[in-house]
Amino acid sequence: MQRENLRNIAIIAHVDHGKTTLVDALLRQSGVFRENEQVAECVMDSGDLERERGITILSKNTAVMFGDVRINIVDTPGHADFGGEVERVMEMVDGVLLLVDAFEGCMPQTRFVLKKALARNLMPIIVVNKIDRPNARPYEVVDEVLELFMDLEATDEQLDSPVIYASGRDGYATDDFEAKGSDMRPLFDMILRHVPPPQGDFEAPLQMIVSNIDYDEYIGRMAIGRVGRGVIKLGQTVTVCNLGGKAQNAKVTKVFGFEGLRRVELAEATVGDIICVAGLSGVAIGDTVCATDCAQPLETIEIDEPTLSVTLCVNNSPFAGREGDYVTSRHLKERLEKELETNVSLRVSETDSPDSFDVAGRGELHLSILIETMRRQGYEFMVSRPVVINKTIDGVLCEPVERLVVDVPDEYTGVVMEKLGQRRAQMQNMHPINQGYTRLEFKIPSRGIIGYRSELLTDTRGTGILNHYLDGYEPHSGEIATRQRGSLIAFETGEAVTYGLYNAQERGRLFISSGTKVYEGMVVGENARLEDVVVNVCKKKHVTNIRASGSDEALRLTPHVIMSLENCLEFIGDDELVEVTPKNLRIRKRILNSELRAKSRKDR
Repeated sequence: MQRENLRNIAIIAHVDHGKTTLVDALLRQSGVFRENEQVAECVMDSGDLERERGITILSKNTAVMFGDVRINIVDTPGHADFGGEVERVMEMVDGVLLLVDAFEGCMPQTRFVLKKALARNLMPIIVVNKIDRPNARPYEVVDEVLELFMDLEATDEQLDSPVIYASGRDGYATDDFEAKGSDMRPLFDMILRHVPPPQGDFEAPLQMIVSNIDYDEYIGRMAIGRVGRGVIKLGQTVTVCNLGGKAQNAKVTKVFGFEGLRRVELAEATVGDIICVAGLSGVAIGDTVCATDCAQPLETIEIDEPTLSVTLCVNNSPFAGREGDYVTSRHLKERLEKELETNVSLRVSETDSPDSFDVAGRGELHLSILIETMRRQGYEFMVSRPVVINKTIDGVLCEPVERLVVDVPDEYTGVVMEKLGQRRAQMQNMHPINQGYTRLEFKIPSRGIIGYRSELLTDTRGTGILNHYLDGYEPHSGEIATRQRGSLIAFETGEAVTYGLYNAQERGRLFISSGTKVYEGMVVGENARLEDVVVNVCKKKHVTNIRASGSDEALRLTPHVIMSLENCLEFIGDDELVEVTPKNLRIRKRILNSELRAKSRKDR
């Protein structure tokens, strides 16, 4: 049987191609908001970090009504580092809206998300978004998408996917690019025509796979998933089981459906419904909620393995414990275990030291979002330089390799190709795009990308755009010299003063300003040369009773560089750590004392 009054879709695309803005338009035109209601842009991006960075980090559910048909919509992240959020929601939907920017065309994450959708045999609808952009080239973009379909070996039915043009910002969709639309009705109609309704056995025993976990202060842990067969009712006793054979009974205390931005209580839910269930303590992503007399766990969708790892350890710097609320290894362990419950792409393992943990994720952004979230929650700890996770395949040491796409102005193509060549990148393609830009495509080891983003922005005067995604594993390609400059290291503990900083800035770029508290071994800047240099930023000017020409002139400091968390992780070397506290980010040497550091270098 199938439910004609229900559709389940996910919106997938490359980062910043307009997924959340399109969802805003669908919500507004379906009557979710009052006419006079003030609604923020990108209303689905509810987290502080999502709003600050302008990206979607977590997959979110909503639902709209079009006529008498309910359309469940899953808004997904567009960044490759959050691919796990996309992979797990594929279980919940029957079709996808593949958004492609009318100017940028197919980008790395477009390939990744489309590949996952085609592998699940989902029906895509191609939405060429942002057709109101200057220099939009929708017909060329459609050709690019069809080439991508063929490259990914799509079936004949998938190759016949319908195409529609839209502007999420202006709130319209149209079948004809030349004729501007007035609303989103053509897109709603296309969803009803081309996305198949949910199918399943309404009379069979209950079976629901858990695709997400949420938490409520009053209700507790909640499982989000789609009912595959049967009916789930309020107060029903169910069995929660996994592929490992573990099973436990639980009582359903609440059943919620999605309506706009709200959750609405339901008495029961049936085949195809995407719901939120409370009362299932201990439930995890990938578990199956079954009828007690028919416990049959479903196979979960395979999640790609992490490629990058950092070590989180207890802060032992001279300033440790001054700013954080949670500073012990027990606090760190509990927080990371809690993160594992909802972050399916993350892996956490203990090290030889009881005070440190190896945390593996999809990329620098994936790990930095976790670190920044913990920092804002009051945690204080230290982070090591990211390292790639290698594999041994058929007796050969292999490393993760990524597809890298760089859009740069024509005059900077030479320097970009030179720098990436030093990082063992192999050029795959090069072609011009509009407005004097060139698109360069490379295959590069994942470790070659670490630290390159800031270098690219420097080389291209802030105009370069970089995107990448994992392309598989290849034999190790040898050493890569990614660090081109040394560090400026504080000589003693104290407070940085203008006189000391003025003398230190001749050596390179500073990371701190006058009045910043420093300690011995803390990195206060970047040296212009490769070696590390110890500088005394706390040095004060000696006062004498002798006056000389020019001695009383004002000292002018060059504005210091404000380092974000991602900048810090990209900058640090193997012998350095990032000290993360709720108020500050500090870079430091592992060995703080300069004499002990020199001795350690000799021993090596």
